Amino acid sequence: MKNQDIKILLVDDEPDILEILSYNLTAEGYQVFTAKNGADGVEKARKKNPHLIILDVMMPEMDGIEACDIIRKTKGLEDTIIAFLTARSEDYSQVAGFDAGADDYITKPIKPKVFVSKVKALLRRLKNQDGAAADILKVGKLVINREEYKVVNKGEELMLPRKEFELLALLASKPDKVFKREVILDKVWGQEVVVGGRTIDVHIRKLREKIGESHFKTVKGVGYKFVE
Repeated sequence: MKNQDIKILLVDDEPDILEILSYNLTAEGYQVFTAKNGADGVEKARKKNPHLIILDVMMPEMDGIEACDIIRKTKGLEDTIIAFLTARSEDYSQVAGFDAGADDYITKPIKPKVFVSKVKALLRRLKNQDGAAADILKVGKLVINREEYKVVNKGEELMLPRKEFELLALLASKPDKVFKREVILDKVWGQEVVVGGRTIDVHIRKLREKIGESHFKTVKGVGYKFVE
């Protein structure tokens, strides 16, 4: 998908932030829409059906968390990528955002170039959404063959135990998306056995040793995400 085909909605009550972020994204060729509060953001999201929505958390009339929750329950917007743009770094704000259905968060202040890079990373999820169930998944130099349970990393074939493979395939299916711990347990372990959060930590540690430390990021109190 070309940049000019991608629609991005920015929602923030600070005009200066909207102006500078909108300018930099428009310069990259994206279609950019803006809203000044959560209520306006929900309305614009329903009208424009954007691929990515970036929401400020603290806004008048309706905050970002409430807006996110409404958007997630709106038909046609269930799979829209949503990230919070917030100056708050408290765990509560992050956890509440993920509970509302957000995919990630961006902490401000942020330099325009860094912001654009973050947006590009989030949009890489688009290429995997339609073919998320494909037998072969390619992410950077990593190739995952779901049918044959094979992993090739930088040209080297790796043999992973089944649960490590399934965990890797899940996280890598949507790079930069934060998967909550309960979602990981449900998708990878299901009803097979009763396991705790520590089981996930052990498998992540093993994957870091085999695939690379930098590819797996811990989001404190929430879960994990795969980074290219």
